[in-house]
Amino acid sequence: MENKAFQGDDGAELKERKGHEGVGGGAGVRGRGAGLPGAEGQAEDKSPGLEGGKPTPNDVVNLERRVGLLSGVALIVGTMIGSGIFVSPKGLLERTGSVALSLIVWGACGILSLLGALAYAELGTLVNESGGEYAYYLQGFSPPSVRKTWWAPVPAFLFAWVSVFLLKPSSLAIISLTCAEYLMRIFHVWIPICFTPIVSIKLVAVWVILLITFINSYSVNLATRVQNIFTAAKLLAILIIVVGGMVKLAQGNTAHLAKGFEGSTKSFGDVATAFYSGLWAYDGWNNLNYVTEELKKPYTNLPRAIIIGLPLVTVCYLLVNVSYLAVMSIDELLASETVAVTFGNRVLGWAAFLMPLAVTLSTFGAANGTAFTSGRLCFVAAREGHMVDVLSYVHNRKLTPSPALLFNAAIALIMVIPSDIGSLIDFFSFTAWIFYGGAMTALIVMRFTMPDAPRPYKVPIVIPVLVLLISIYLVVGPIIDSPQIEYLYATLFIVAGLFFYFPFVYLKKSLPGMGHLTTFFQLLLEVVPTDVMPDA
Repeated sequence: MENKAFQGDDGAELKERKGHEGVGGGAGVRGRGAGLPGAEGQAEDKSPGLEGGKPTPNDVVNLERRVGLLSGVALIVGTMIGSGIFVSPKGLLERTGSVALSLIVWGACGILSLLGALAYAELGTLVNESGGEYAYYLQGFSPPSVRKTWWAPVPAFLFAWVSVFLLKPSSLAIISLTCAEYLMRIFHVWIPICFTPIVSIKLVAVWVILLITFINSYSVNLATRVQNIFTAAKLLAILIIVVGGMVKLAQGNTAHLAKGFEGSTKSFGDVATAFYSGLWAYDGWNNLNYVTEELKKPYTNLPRAIIIGLPLVTVCYLLVNVSYLAVMSIDELLASETVAVTFGNRVLGWAAFLMPLAVTLSTFGAANGTAFTSGRLCFVAAREGHMVDVLSYVHNRKLTPSPALLFNAAIALIMVIPSDIGSLIDFFSFTAWIFYGGAMTALIVMRFTMPDAPRPYKVPIVIPVLVLLISIYLVVGPIIDSPQIEYLYATLFIVAGLFFYFPFVYLKKSLPGMGHLTTFFQLLLEVVPTDVMPDA
């Protein structure tokens, strides 16, 4: 029977690629194709199989390099500036106890994120593959010489397990909930009327997730344009807050800032959990590493985007927090669930509605960037055989990883059900920094196992060592100072991945009917297997 999912726009049949027979079939997908174009040609030129074009029978069906420097900066800034700066100031100030210490933590979070991002720039140019930490774990802990052992791929699989099923979907759910909350505040009505406000917010969050998934599945170019536009909108929102705050400071409203270190906490765990809230606002500094295979000139654009984006966000965050404290007292800030809206009501007068609108646009852009990168991690893990094969397929005309994007959206929709954003933030940060520290360990290991490998960008060894030590502190500190059941849940969830790793990945077993299920989704979604990108 003729399968239209394997045909191009002109009806030419595409070659079916091997290596996707079972869950472990990804092992054969990583080899470089014989006729692949060179690095520069792939990075600079548009192939006939680009979105909107007509692939020839011998085209390699894959993702294309369509993310430039501007879009790379927009992806970093757009995913970092999302809901965190509008939700986290309360939690951070509450845990630090004073104005001065909270500002120090905000600055320290920016410096830590910059150091981590610089180390990731070396990783991204050394291991030029999408997937972020997943690709670095494979190369650092599971080089080809030992990859067939049972233990070598375990770190990479556990990262994919936790990220695909917990970290990435929860991040999308949290941002979408915040976007929905601010959107509902614009209209001051609950739609539909018969539902309670909480249910209405969750329904809007579901709509946000579905819309973003459609955009990313339909077109990579559309997704990057949306990211660029919404990043500009959120920078405008930041500018409005900063200008308003500076005006208030010029009018002499410095009483709240003058309190300095008054009331500072002396708790080891409180400082660590304050870093959780701050680092949640900075989260996203590593997102460009998830799309390295789609980045034009990755050896130069990856470090440049990081060096431009991180300092910009850090300066914005510090100025925004100073502006908040120029308008609100500490008690008022702690009592506000939506700090930016309270700020707008006091400073903008009749134009106060612009603030929740700007925040809505900001969080929508952050959710778009999160979905964009999350789908790539799931895609790469499936390509290696660590997830079901259909998640490594791309649309035969749009060349987007639509199965992976839909899978990420489905889990995020389930995670919209819990309503306590604060506990989700702490849970997310705890598990995320375990793997950030693992990436630093992989970088240190590759300094010794790959000493002669070309490194277009290289950081002093002290940077990954420092970030590793800080990540250990962020993981261990709160557990020692204030043990919580969430930390045990996180550890158990990570270990639970081994129960799936051994039968389905190492032993390459598959559930009955998986082949038919893969074929069903392949026909339904019009997706085809892929090969990997050539080195850039």
